[in-house]
Amino acid sequence: MRHPTQLSLDGIGAAPLPTDRLFFAILPDADATAHAGLLAQQITAAHGLSGTPLATERLHVTLHHLGDYAGLPQDIVAAAGPALSALRFPPFEVVLDRAMTFGKVGRRPVVLGGHGSGVAGLVAFQQALLAAIGGRASGNFVPHLSLLYDEQAVPEHDVAPITWIAREFVLVHSAINQRKREHETLARWPLRR
Repeated sequence: MRHPTQLSLDGIGAAPLPTDRLFFAILPDADATAHAGLLAQQITAAHGLSGTPLATERLHVTLHHLGDYAGLPQDIVAAAGPALSALRFPPFEVVLDRAMTFGKVGRRPVVLGGHGSGVAGLVAFQQALLAAIGGRASGNFVPHLSLLYDEQAVPEHDVAPITWIAREFVLVHSAINQRKREHETLARWPLRR
């Protein structure tokens, strides 16, 4: 069985195009999701963007990308439950109060980010999650929530804060390299002491 954080490299050369992505995420609550949707529209109008805001059901903060696969790897999905059932971490506040574009060229994400105590819980929880699954931190974790993708850059600036209490984390399956990019929550785990 593959470890949840490892992508098998068997058969390289004739590898089929990946169709399925797995990642752990924190989902915003209903109020934060609605606020993010409105903010995406405001940013689009204020900066003359042509990108379409993401559907609200796709809004999330990625904690850890498990990999891209040709087909949904049921062994990894099945291994996630036992690996995470003992994880203990209390609910925490998330505050995203900065808008910006990630990347330098091409169609890139316009995101909401935060700093300091507003994202400290996300950073600490991501480290606890990686420890629970035996993964390694890359040191590049920048908590953010993508709003849309656009060719034009949005300079970093303050926005009205989007705030919620993270009470659970999820395993998400995302269809990739397909006409329709849908997200499906495969498993949920409560945050608890």
